[in-house]
Amino acid sequence: MKKIIALGGSNSKNSINKTFATYVANQVNDAEVIVADLNDFSIPSYGIDHETAHGIPEGVTRLHDLIDSVDGLVVSLAEHNGAYSAAFKSTYDWLSRINPKVWKNKPMLLMATSPGGRGGKSVLEIAKGSFPRLGGNIIADFSLPSFNDNFLETGIKDETLQAELNDKIKLFEAAL
Repeated sequence: MKKIIALGGSNSKNSINKTFATYVANQVNDAEVIVADLNDFSIPSYGIDHETAHGIPEGVTRLHDLIDSVDGLVVSLAEHNGAYSAAFKSTYDWLSRINPKVWKNKPMLLMATSPGGRGGKSVLEIAKGSFPRLGGNIIADFSLPSFNDNFLETGIKDETLQAELNDKIKLFEAAL
């Protein structure tokens, strides 16, 4: 059985991206899903002064080791003003201080969702451009628009979007 991480790129307690990543990861056949909530790692904002004074935070090391221990990642990014959430960006920056290949070339299903009609497409494009330089092996990507209108705990209401997502999951499964 393969082990995969479901990670939402937000520190919101009610993160729709964590909900979405968890849902999708649980659709992957023969996989043990580990939900990684950014709040569980207590990661401060990245800054060289903080690193110089205190070193790498323990939570960053734990997340780094968790990524190292799995076979793949399902990541859904929150979009804040067209880019990463501050919590995710700091996490990403800290992780790169341990290993510049943050994602360790693990197969990744990269996604975004938002309450709006674009579904986090701006942050998804940013990640698609930068993740490969940092060890991101993006197998497939998917954007879910209008999360509150399109998502149910049992799946996506729009059959076309659900079929597209199913195809992306199959590509990800094949890469594990």
